[in-house]
Amino acid sequence: MSGRARIRFGTSGWRGVLGEDFTFAGARAVAAALAQQVGAPAARPRILVAHDTRFLGERLAEEAAAVLAGAGAVPLLCAGPAPTPVVNHALRARRAAAALVFTASHNPAAYQGLKILLPWGGAAPDPVTRRIAARAERWLARGEPPRGPVPVKRSALIPAYLEALARRLGPRPRGRRPRVVYDALHGCGAGVLDRALAARGCAVELLRGEADPGFGGAAPDPTPARLAGLARRVRGGRGLRLGLATDGDADRIAAVDADGRILSETELLALLIDHLARHGFLERGVAISIATGSFVERVARHYGLACTRHPIGFKHLTAALAAGRADVAGEESRGFAWAPFARDKDAVLAGCLVAEIVAQTQAPLSARLAELAGRHGAPACGRLSMPAGARARAALLALPRRLPRRFDGARVTELDERDGVRLALEDGFVLWRASGTEPLVRVYAEAPSRRGLARRLAAAAARLGR
Repeated sequence: MSGRARIRFGTSGWRGVLGEDFTFAGARAVAAALAQQVGAPAARPRILVAHDTRFLGERLAEEAAAVLAGAGAVPLLCAGPAPTPVVNHALRARRAAAALVFTASHNPAAYQGLKILLPWGGAAPDPVTRRIAARAERWLARGEPPRGPVPVKRSALIPAYLEALARRLGPRPRGRRPRVVYDALHGCGAGVLDRALAARGCAVELLRGEADPGFGGAAPDPTPARLAGLARRVRGGRGLRLGLATDGDADRIAAVDADGRILSETELLALLIDHLARHGFLERGVAISIATGSFVERVARHYGLACTRHPIGFKHLTAALAAGRADVAGEESRGFAWAPFARDKDAVLAGCLVAEIVAQTQAPLSARLAELAGRHGAPACGRLSMPAGARARAALLALPRRLPRRFDGARVTELDERDGVRLALEDGFVLWRASGTEPLVRVYAEAPSRRGLARRLAAAAARLGR
């Protein structure tokens, strides 16, 4: 075996270019290692196996199921593509020991990947994935693991998820029906979020709902660059309307206001927290990532809720929810969870709550945002990405050794190196870190205005040689 590890779990699972970094042999090795991790063969653990709409996802799921059976586990193979939040819900509802989901989430079509979910409510934490990766490397060194029969019966997970979601959300709002344009980006949210919205009384128009392993030629990531068509569709509509979009495995959410403006991650999270808090559904507090804007903190404090910051990666927020330190969580990558229903990011849940805001207020999202901004102020928050070339990586490593007293004209008040390099500024922040899912370096920033944000992001990127 090579001295370099071939299986590496990053921020959210193991991902790589299919056939190069991510291989069938590696996937089978991880399946064998997962079975050992949860007690096979002695315990005969039940393990859910699912996939999204990516190329060869169903084949990978079948290969993993055969290896799990050969290891003495009981594989439960899902019927058709399933969103990660649906699998997470089924994992707890069916009392399985773990779930193995083949997805590369929002990454480009050339990628494949897998996520390991545990009954605590989200992705396996780092100590567990390190043990699984080490066991998988040993399987790769000694050969293919034994195989058993692939289950003939497939488990349909979506109906039970939708029923549970409807029970949690309660009666649908009265008044005019919101018209929702939903862009599934060819991912597996199609047939799930649109059905959930229709059940809540929304009139739904589905865009890019066909399963396409190529995702229409671009990554299934609900970023502004991919949502221009959705924005035009919403802007040109009539009545009480909004737009929603989800990523490849439907755990990330984006929202478009009636005027076609795409809300920032921070704005959307602030709206969701305000909505739940004003209806008395939040008591324990809010957990957010270190790259999330301060607007969220201000809204939380208004309701007397503690707001804690955690490293990037939703598993850290899941830990806060599981420990009871918070009952809602969100991050800079469009992830949101509300603990009574989900401890991991769930775009279907979030999308239904966004539509509920519009239905209950009988007004566009901008109306509630204007109210919140007038009360709390609304700094601009955003990010950019650049290739992780040798120059950028070297500059990233050098950052902690040459920190300025001021950055972009603002005084530096604190340095945080828990996850990249974060400078707290007197009027915002700037953060540099290597992506845990792609060969990219990401820059995050907050500033008092949109113009100031653009300038700050450019200054931060210049530090990396851009």
